[in-house]
Amino acid sequence: MTTAGASAYRRTLAIAGIFTLMSGDTWRYMLTWWGWGAIVLILTVLGIIELVRSRIDLRRLPILLLATLALMALSIAWSNYRFESVIGVVAMAVTTTFAVFLATCFTWDQIVDALVFTTRFILGVSLLFELYVEVFVGYPMLPFFVNYHSLPIIPAAFYWSQALLFDGGRIQGIQGNANLLAITALIALIVGFARSIAGRGNRLGLIFWSIVGVAVLLLTRSSTVLIATVAVGVVTLVAWFARRGSGRRRTITLVAFVPFLAAVVATAVAFREPLLDLLGKSDDLSHRLDIWASVANLAIEHPVAGWGWVSYWAPWVEPFRHLAVFNGVTYLQAHNAWLDIFLQLGIIGLVVMGLYVLTTIMRSWSYALDGPRANALLPLAIVTALLVQSLAESRLLIEIGWALLVIVSIRTATNRWARGDSGGAPITAPVATRSL
Repeated sequence: MTTAGASAYRRTLAIAGIFTLMSGDTWRYMLTWWGWGAIVLILTVLGIIELVRSRIDLRRLPILLLATLALMALSIAWSNYRFESVIGVVAMAVTTTFAVFLATCFTWDQIVDALVFTTRFILGVSLLFELYVEVFVGYPMLPFFVNYHSLPIIPAAFYWSQALLFDGGRIQGIQGNANLLAITALIALIVGFARSIAGRGNRLGLIFWSIVGVAVLLLTRSSTVLIATVAVGVVTLVAWFARRGSGRRRTITLVAFVPFLAAVVATAVAFREPLLDLLGKSDDLSHRLDIWASVANLAIEHPVAGWGWVSYWAPWVEPFRHLAVFNGVTYLQAHNAWLDIFLQLGIIGLVVMGLYVLTTIMRSWSYALDGPRANALLPLAIVTALLVQSLAESRLLIEIGWALLVIVSIRTATNRWARGDSGGAPITAPVATRSL
């Protein structure tokens, strides 16, 4: 990366943190949970040191972000698994802290550069990793330091790589998860094009890595991310069209887009069976319908404030121990971020989190229309990808999903760009203005 203004040390720290947020399983598969925990601890401490050095006033962060975190912490009081809730709250605090470091100590351009470098690194190494497994290993590869051989049958989900590169996928890459690799490819495409639109980066590099990104999307065969890719394209195109017009044109565009979106959703629901066949998905959406039903039935037992925050489920405690077990695999999420919020924080959580996401969407739309040309559509594109993914995965609530949401909410909450700033300045003490 060549963006000026941030030290080489800070850029390296940012890349290391983004890689860990995107590829936590890579560290866990190689170094065990203890090794991953040590890396996270080091990165968190270094991030806090940089926040202190930059004199970031955390009291000026978006109110609804603080309210969401406060509700998660308060839920420890009524949690049915208090120790696990403490762990979950600490995990959210750690992720949020590093996201705040990225959002406030770097310019938009530097954030984009770090994402470009990290995502392309993950894609490139993932393809080499899958090639290595195919050519030199020759059979599905398990994570290091884990012994599954006592099991009569090892579920496919337990493998680091299933050696499917030459069979056309689904490849899992170094992240060990096809859906994670797919969303990484989508983010790589988004930030790559954003940097190109801003007039930075190499055109041949953009073409090469775009081909790699599309190839990974095809090889991961993730229907969720495929739909997210289409959604990102449509939403950014609509925002680009509205940005080029007056207030009247913008209003007409938005008013027309809402019923169009409703019609698309209604059509998808009406023709879900042929669409599922087209996407190569089973009628139960890979057990998702069963998981959603189980989670919904459990959530309505504590509908107001939920069972208590836990982030990813702890499979050793009730009610998660036997909540979703299929073919020997214990699932650790509701595969829908909003169902997970309802389960863990109830209706109160849905309202608070919903308002946080809604205000972030509104500011991202406003930024797309009136922000500086460089990176103008980036926040809206990222939020769109995250929201579509949140309907089939709960990763909006952990690691890179949560971190990206926090970054967008903070960067679009500042009014610097509205006052004629390029939108590229880091947000140092204090954060520009108080915002929801």
